Amino acid sequence: MAITKLPINEFLSLAKTSLVLDVRSPGEFLQAHIPGAHNISLFTDEERKVVGTAYKQQSKQAAIKIGLSYFGVKLLQMVEAVEAIVKTKQSIQQTEATVVLVHCWRGGMRSAGVAWLLDLYGYKVYTLVGGYKAYRNWVLAQFEKTYPMAILGGYTGSGKTEVLQALAKQGANTIDLEGLAHHKGSAFGALGQPEQPSQEYFENKLALVLSELTEKISTAPNHPHQNIIWVEDESQRIGNLIIPTVFFQQMRKKQVYFLNIPFDERLDFIDAQYGKIEKIALVNAVIRIKKRLGGLETKNTVNFLIEDQTKDAFRILLHYYDRVYFKALSNNRDETTAVIKVEATAVNPTQNAALVLANV
Repeated sequence: MAITKLPINEFLSLAKTSLVLDVRSPGEFLQAHIPGAHNISLFTDEERKVVGTAYKQQSKQAAIKIGLSYFGVKLLQMVEAVEAIVKTKQSIQQTEATVVLVHCWRGGMRSAGVAWLLDLYGYKVYTLVGGYKAYRNWVLAQFEKTYPMAILGGYTGSGKTEVLQALAKQGANTIDLEGLAHHKGSAFGALGQPEQPSQEYFENKLALVLSELTEKISTAPNHPHQNIIWVEDESQRIGNLIIPTVFFQQMRKKQVYFLNIPFDERLDFIDAQYGKIEKIALVNAVIRIKKRLGGLETKNTVNFLIEDQTKDAFRILLHYYDRVYFKALSNNRDETTAVIKVEATAVNPTQNAALVLANV
């Protein structure tokens, strides 16, 4: 029976309810993959290298023979691995017609081999035309599209991430770029966060969210709260990651809703968030911005931290970040873009989310 090959849009549509198997090597998968996919490697990293070398230096037939010598001993192991994954997926009912989506790098021999095996075993198998390479082209294309975005701005300590979460609870569409990047954007942004993903995987996750929100908006009623995507005002760099340039340039042209919260309220919020973090981690973060903060302010901040006077330390840092953000607010932003101030008396995510929506 011939295996059906799907173009990228049909593949991703079916992936919402079906098992996706990435049969590339562990190293390829670790670098980046389709979010939600499972890695069932046909070859190890070393085996892939051997097969690829044979293909380039000898012939396709020589590469296939070497590949078969690796593949043959893994047949039972691969089938049982897929069965185990299917059993853990509560949304997938185990039947003879269970749908499985398979892809490799270019949609070539690796996906074809695994698809043949799973089809023989009884699964309903589809492969991706063009493989993961086609998926990456799809990802990059998402950043070229135009989105109905609004930007949530505010000085450091305004609780913008928490406001985004509150907006989501109130039915608004949101993208948490810092959540996707596992970083809060400043020199202190990595503290308490998981390791950042690769640039490629960050882009994959962002593209998926954009696609999902676009589909959601297309079926939403004509209401401004449900037809806008809220994104936090960010620098293009978030830790070690870069917001894709085309998408970032679009962000810079969108209207900014600036949460204007008193300094002392923001200082209390920052002290509560970061005051309990290990002292050495805070000191190291301060040292990283020494050149920009200045020698005297760096010395005073570190001394305050050592003496457990965290609020005094954060007061210096907050003044510094306010200056940085004020400069960035207008830098490289479209001159016609309006900045709407949303006056708030405290860092209260639920109330401030309501205030933001009231200004739309």
